[in-house]
Amino acid sequence: MREVKAVIQTFMLPVVLEGLQQIKDLPAATVSDVRGYSIVHPEYEPHEKVKLEIMVPDVIVGRVVAVIQKHAHTGNPGDGRIFVISVDETVKIRTGERDTAT
Repeated sequence: MREVKAVIQTFMLPVVLEGLQQIKDLPAATVSDVRGYSIVHPEYEPHEKVKLEIMVPDVIVGRVVAVIQKHAHTGNPGDGRIFVISVDETVKIRTGERDTAT
């Protein structure tokens, strides 16, 4: 299992979520409001962004990344970044079920 984490432009969120809804077996996404700061250019103002966090079975990671990249792309600086992170274990709090993305 992997966590796909993407920081994208706020106004692209509806388009990205619509694209993700087309992927079978994708259970849910967590969305957080975040701010991006430039370390290289500290004079730049922070930018409002959103962060998607999605637990994804290994077999659909590539599709999830491709959908986010396609639907979040504007071609302008600040489109964002996608991270794919290995997940060692998950535990569903309500049931105790382990190692599922659902």
